[in-house]
Amino acid sequence: MHVISSLLFSISANIDNFTVAIAYGIKKIRIGILSNILIALVSGIGTFLSMSIGLLINRFLPTNISNIVGSLILIMLGLWFILDYYKKRKTDTFNFKNNYEILINSKITDMDNSKYIDMKESIILAFGLTINNLGLGIGASITGLNIYFTTLLTIIFSLLSILLGFMLGNTYLAKIFGNYAPLVSGILIVFLGIYEIFI
Repeated sequence: MHVISSLLFSISANIDNFTVAIAYGIKKIRIGILSNILIALVSGIGTFLSMSIGLLINRFLPTNISNIVGSLILIMLGLWFILDYYKKRKTDTFNFKNNYEILINSKITDMDNSKYIDMKESIILAFGLTINNLGLGIGASITGLNIYFTTLLTIIFSLLSILLGFMLGNTYLAKIFGNYAPLVSGILIVFLGIYEIFI
């Protein structure tokens, strides 16, 4: 079982959850416990489904190259995240608060402007956070990560990332972590892809 790989996947897959939770913390918008659980379950389901697609693709790939194909998918995804991060910084369009403004201020999330995300409001947020991880799940599955263990870790880290992100959003470190989280996510994904090639 690729324990380290599953850990790296789960952390990188929940970077968005962490960053958005920081943004909510800054705006003092709380995510309820049940809403957090719902987001985690949707993330877990998304991970399971995307990894299931990866397993299906894996059936059509020769055993000796499936790991390389999956690893290359992860590396390309990670590099894309890194390049996108630097592109936004170079053009001076990257701003932590602006990037998540639609998630924080729009009627789609906090529809009743209560500064509290309830179960109904968390559904759209959950799907929005999960969609970004579909390609990552496919690549990780092709490399041979255990679908059940990785899904469980994804759920756990989703819960933790939102809790920690909200707490951090109330501190002066929020902007620092928020600005660099996308870069960290890309680096972790690239490292995961390289790691999978050599194990």
